[in-house]
Amino acid sequence: MTSLDTLFKPKSIAVIGASDTQGRAGNVIIRNLQSGAFQGPIMPVTPKYQAVAGILAYPTIEALPLVPDLAILCTQASRNSELIRQLGEKGVKVAIILAAGMKKTKTEDGRSEFEVMRDIASQYAMRVIGPNSLGLILPWLNLNASFSPIPANRGNIAFVSQSAAVCTTILDWARNRRIGFSTFISLGEASDIDFPELLDYLSRESKTDAILLYIDNIQDARAFISAARAASRNRRVLVLKSGRTPEGASLLPHLQENEIGLDGAYDAAIRRSGMLRVRTTHELFAAVETLSHSVPLRGERLAIISNGGGPAVMAVDTLLEMGGKLAVLSEETKAKLDAILPASWSQCNPVDIVGDADTERYKKVTEILLESDEADALLILHSPSVTAPGLKTAKALADMLKKSQRAKRFNILTNWQGESDDATVARLAFAHAGFPAYRTPESAVTAFMHLVEYRRNQKQLMETPTSIGQIDYDVEGGKALIEQALEENLRILTTHEARPFLSKYGINVMATWLASDAAEAAQITEQVGYPVAVKLRSPDIAHKSDVNGVMLDLNNATEVANAAQLMLNRVSMTYPTARIEGLQIQSMANRAGSQELRVCVRHDPVFGPVILLGEGGSEWDVNRDAAVAIPPLNMALARYLVIGAIKSGKLRQRGHPYNLDVNALCHFLVTLSQVLIDFPEITELDIHPLLVTGDSFTVLDASIKLSPFDGDGSTRMAIRPYPKELEQRAELKDGRAILLRPILPEDEPNHKAFIEHVSVEDLYKRFFSDVGELNHEALANLTQIDYDREMAFVAVHRLEDGSDEILGVVRALANPDHTDAEFAVLVRSDLKGMGLGRILMEKVISYGRVSGIKRFNGMTMPSNSGMIALAQKVGFEIDVQLQDGIVEMDMAL
Repeated sequence: MTSLDTLFKPKSIAVIGASDTQGRAGNVIIRNLQSGAFQGPIMPVTPKYQAVAGILAYPTIEALPLVPDLAILCTQASRNSELIRQLGEKGVKVAIILAAGMKKTKTEDGRSEFEVMRDIASQYAMRVIGPNSLGLILPWLNLNASFSPIPANRGNIAFVSQSAAVCTTILDWARNRRIGFSTFISLGEASDIDFPELLDYLSRESKTDAILLYIDNIQDARAFISAARAASRNRRVLVLKSGRTPEGASLLPHLQENEIGLDGAYDAAIRRSGMLRVRTTHELFAAVETLSHSVPLRGERLAIISNGGGPAVMAVDTLLEMGGKLAVLSEETKAKLDAILPASWSQCNPVDIVGDADTERYKKVTEILLESDEADALLILHSPSVTAPGLKTAKALADMLKKSQRAKRFNILTNWQGESDDATVARLAFAHAGFPAYRTPESAVTAFMHLVEYRRNQKQLMETPTSIGQIDYDVEGGKALIEQALEENLRILTTHEARPFLSKYGINVMATWLASDAAEAAQITEQVGYPVAVKLRSPDIAHKSDVNGVMLDLNNATEVANAAQLMLNRVSMTYPTARIEGLQIQSMANRAGSQELRVCVRHDPVFGPVILLGEGGSEWDVNRDAAVAIPPLNMALARYLVIGAIKSGKLRQRGHPYNLDVNALCHFLVTLSQVLIDFPEITELDIHPLLVTGDSFTVLDASIKLSPFDGDGSTRMAIRPYPKELEQRAELKDGRAILLRPILPEDEPNHKAFIEHVSVEDLYKRFFSDVGELNHEALANLTQIDYDREMAFVAVHRLEDGSDEILGVVRALANPDHTDAEFAVLVRSDLKGMGLGRILMEKVISYGRVSGIKRFNGMTMPSNSGMIALAQKVGFEIDVQLQDGIVEMDMAL
C-alpha cells in the first residue's frame, strides 16, 4: 500500500493557496503545520505573497524546488481540477482538498468539477483525500495538516470521519480528557481514498490499537465489509453511523442524489464484520473513553459498588435492558463484606455500602471484589455526600487501582456524579490513572455494554456454523422455470406461479388455484373442498387489505361466489384502473397453535440483496419492524438473525403449543439465501404469511419479482458467496477420487482432524514454529475466509459412510490490491507421493491467473526438499538464502 505510505509518512508538504490573511484556510493550515513542529520542508504556493508566516512562498506549483510528498489545496472549488493537473505534471502523488461544493460547481461542458478532478487525478495515479475535507493530523509525526483549531494528543486511537464538524467536536472533547490519537483524518466526500483502504492500512499500523469510524454512507459495500472483516481481526473497530432514519439520511447533502440504504442493513454489515456500532455522539464519547483505557474484556459479569441505592438501580436497569449480566456474589464474599460493612448494606450485587461510606470503606470493598472470581468487571459509583469525600476517595482509589495487579485483569469503570469542581477533578483523576470515568451511571454501563457487544460480535465472526447437511436442491429445474417466465415476459410471480419454483428448494407452498371470476371461483371450490380462502390477484394493488381483498373461512359455493363478486365490485369502485388478473383459491390452513411470519428479500441500494424477517402485517415498515441480514447465510449467521429478531421484539415467542423452532427457521433462511445466490434474476421475494407450526413451514402467499440478469450474479452481493464454480474433480495416483473445492466455515472439525494426520515435522516446515494443537480461534481463521481476499482449496475424499475427510489444503492470501499473493500448501503426511501436492499447486496457480493476481510468492526451509522440488516443477523461481535459513519461491503469473 505504497500510495498510502506517502500520505501517512510525508517528508515534505506544499500548501496550495497559502495565505497571510488570518482566518483563511491557507493561513490556518500553515500555522497548524508550524505549531505541530513538522520536521520536513513546508512550501507555501501563492502568487500574492513573497512569504507566508515567515516561510518563503513560491508563485506556482511548477516553481516548487522539489516534488512534495503531500499537497494541501486551500483554494476555491472551481480552481481545483486545474491545480490537480499541475500537481500531477509535477509528480505529486497525494493531495488533500479542503474546498466544498465541487459537485455543484460545473465546468463548461456541463460536468462537475468533482468528476473532472477525479478523472485527472486517476490519469496521474494521484491519490486524493476529499474534497470537503478538514485535513489530516498525525500526532506521532508532529503533523497537523488540518483546518482544525484544535490539535490532537498522541495516543493509540485512529479516527476516520466523513464529517468535519464531528472531527472538531471529538478533538475538543478528547483534548480535555487527555485522550490521544494515532491518526485523525477527515474524508469529506471521499472522491478516491475511502474507508476500505484506510481500514486496511490502519489495522496494520503499529501505533493504532483501535479504529473509530464516523459514517454517513458507504460507497462500495463489498470493499467496505471485506476490509472491515480483516481489520476487526487485528484491531477494535467502532462505528458511529448517522442517518438512522430515512428522513435524517435524506438531509445529508451528498446522499440527496442517491438512494438511501436501510439502516438495518448497515447494522447487519457492522455486526457481520465483527465491529461495534454506537448510536449517538454521547455513546461515541463513552466508547472513546472506554477504548483509551480498557483492557480486553475477559467476561460479561459486572459487579457494582455504590454509596447510594438510586444510582445503583439506574445502573442495573440499564445493564439488564441492554442484555448484560449482573455478577452473583458467593456466600464467602458476602461474609467478607459483612465484616467491614454496616448491617444495613444491600447483601447483594450492587453492593450499597451505605451513604456515609468513607474512603477506607470504598477501598476495602473494592479489594474484596477484585479478589473474588465472581465478576469480570467492576463499576464504582459515587454520589455527592457530606460524609463521603468524593475527591479524596477518587484519588485514593485511583492510586490503589493503578498499583493493583488484580485490577489489571479487570475492566474498571467509574462514575463520580455531579458537576462541581471536585466531581470534575475526581473524574480526571481516574482518567489520568488510566481508568475510564463517566458522568452518569447509565453512560458507564452503556460503555461496558459496548465492550460486551463488541466481544459478542467478535465471537460471531469466529463462530463455527453447524452444517445443514447435503441438500439436493433442483437448481436446473428452478432455472428452467425462471427462464420460461422471463421468455413469457412474466416479471411478477404470484403464489400460483411461485409454488413450482419454490418447491425445487423444498419450500412448501399451499396449493393454489386460479379463477377468472366469481362463478369459476365457486366451481373450483366445489372440487377443492371447504373451508377455503379467496384472494384478489392484482399487480396494481399493493395491499389487498385496502379493498378487503382476502376473504377467509368460506364454507360453501354461495359464500365463495358472493365474497368474490363483492371483492371485484370494491376494486372497480376504489381502483377502477387497476388490472385484475383473477382470484386465487386456497384451502384454509390450520392456524391452530401456529405463528405467522414475514420473510422478504429486497434489493438495498447500498448492500444489494438483503433478507428481512419479522411478523409482518399490512402496515409493515421495514425500517421499524424487520430484522435484517446480508446473505450469504449459514446456520450460525441465520441463528444470530433469528435470536436478534426475538430480542428486539420483531419476532415474539407467543407461547403456542408448537413454539417457534429456531433451528428449523434457520434452515429455512439458509435455503432462501441459497435461492438468492443461485438466481440473480430475483430482485424481490415476499413470503407473507409464512405459517410456522413447530418445525413445519407453509407459505400461504408468495410474490417474486424478476428482472433479466447477465453476468456473474455474485457481483451484486455485498459479501462474495461460496464460489461453487471453482470446484473441480481429480484423482490421486492410487485411484482415489477427490474433490478440490474452496474451504467452508463448516470444515473446521474436518480441518482439525486433517491437522492431526500431519506430522510435527511437517507442521513445523509449514508454520515455521511448533504450533501444537490448533485452538478454535486459529482454526476459525483458517476456515472462515473472505473469498474476495484469499482462497483456500481443500482436497476432499468421500468415505463409505458418506462423511468427508480432508487430505490436503493450499492457500493464497492476496494483498488488499489483489495483485500479489502468498501461497502455502500442506498435505497429509501419510499421503506423500500420491501427486496431491502438485494437483493442489496447479489448482491455486490457475485460480491466481483467473482472479487477476500478478505474482505468487512463498517461503520454506532449505530442509524442505520436497516443497522446493515441487515449486520448481510448477514454475517457481527459487532463491536459497542459507544464512537466513529460508528459501523464497516466486512466480510471475
